[in-house]
Amino acid sequence: MQAELSSLERLALHAGRLLTLAVILVLLFQSCATSPPRRGDDLCQIFYEEREWYQAARHSFERWGVPESVQMAFVHQESRFRSDARPGWRRVLWIFPIGRRSSAYGYGQVKDGTWGDYIRATGNRGADRDDFADVADFIGWYGDVIHRRTGVEKRDTYHLYLAYHEGPGGFARGSYKGKSWLLEVARKVETRARIYQAQYLGCRDRL
Repeated sequence: MQAELSSLERLALHAGRLLTLAVILVLLFQSCATSPPRRGDDLCQIFYEEREWYQAARHSFERWGVPESVQMAFVHQESRFRSDARPGWRRVLWIFPIGRRSSAYGYGQVKDGTWGDYIRATGNRGADRDDFADVADFIGWYGDVIHRRTGVEKRDTYHLYLAYHEGPGGFARGSYKGKSWLLEVARKVETRARIYQAQYLGCRDRL
């Protein structure tokens, strides 16, 4: 009995150490993740707080032509500026998780396949979906792809977001037309981009 208790004690001690290690790893991961800006509703404050984001969004605009305000409105909608954002879980019997709803990840909630297309097209092999500069460049690139394939203007936030969500092919087929919830979201993104643009015009020269 004493030997059995000793074995159980050793097992409990080992399990406790593993749990402690797991907690430490989670805390380290969270500390490494970029925290969202304090004022996500004010583009000037975002860029004052995150100067590298301003430089990345500006560079993407100069390269691809999608305005900074549109890029940032997309990121706000997709992730609320959280670098590690993911979709929720699919569940069995509303309880047991069986996998994510999609492979979307990061600031722009970009799926695996679309991200792979971006890397192959641009040669940006070190790009990551949780790196803001890479996602800003992706949004510009994808906006350019959408423009060339569908004719949607790069400043037309409403239709550009619909195509961003549905893909150029889905947009061309009108897959968004029966999705009232998506049309509403696209209007919200459009409104935010307009607000961001008005704010940006007031502070751009100081950035």
